[in-house]
Amino acid sequence: MFKVICVKDYERVSDIAFETMKPFLKDGSVLGLATGSSPIGLYKRMIEDHKTNGTSYKNIYTFNLDEYVGLPLDHSESYWTFMHKQLFDHIDIDDSHIHIPSGLGDLEANAKAYDEAMDKMVVDIQVLGIGSDGHIGFNEPNTPFDETTHVTELTEQTRKDNARFFDPLGEEVPHQAITMGPANIMRAKNVLLVANGANKAQAIHDMIKGEVSEACPASILQRHPSVTVVVDEAAASMLEETDYEKR
Repeated sequence: MFKVICVKDYERVSDIAFETMKPFLKDGSVLGLATGSSPIGLYKRMIEDHKTNGTSYKNIYTFNLDEYVGLPLDHSESYWTFMHKQLFDHIDIDDSHIHIPSGLGDLEANAKAYDEAMDKMVVDIQVLGIGSDGHIGFNEPNTPFDETTHVTELTEQTRKDNARFFDPLGEEVPHQAITMGPANIMRAKNVLLVANGANKAQAIHDMIKGEVSEACPASILQRHPSVTVVVDEAAASMLEETDYEKR
């Protein structure tokens, strides 16, 4: 079930995303986290709340969606680096409570270990972005809905979308990633998906209004009981006004 909230711009997207996240920032919570540009504003507000209001993460656990294959942890574009730079280095979370899939070494063993760690907990709220082709995590189009953590080949569209991060380094976007599968994502009690920009409008439309199809991985969320979608006006431009709540 979707609760779709449309707001003016990215700053308001981040405000509403934080309002949705705030009730889950308590002892014992398990947060599913995402990378990419979409959740950065949310993470900034989580940091500000921690510093201003003393919200503690000492007894909170996190599971990240994905990681590039082959990038060292300290690579500037690894998702390990991203998460520490954008969130973990600025809050009081215990390092042992942070879970990010490893894209180094025995990938099959890493995927199995990640599934086993997730099987011991249930994510209370899973943060998602969405790719322009409808991918969530790095679950590219035609990923089986029953797939769990796995290694995936990134599509040329995804690599093109992410090239802006690697071009300044003179590097290519990796060709593979390790990612939670749709089955992992669907186990979360709640989902919070954030998106902004006109380039996400088609994917948002297909996720909410299209048929449930592996061609649009995000469409599986139509079968989830609790999904909050926060979008700006540009990302909502292919929806009808009756499809969302305006704030």
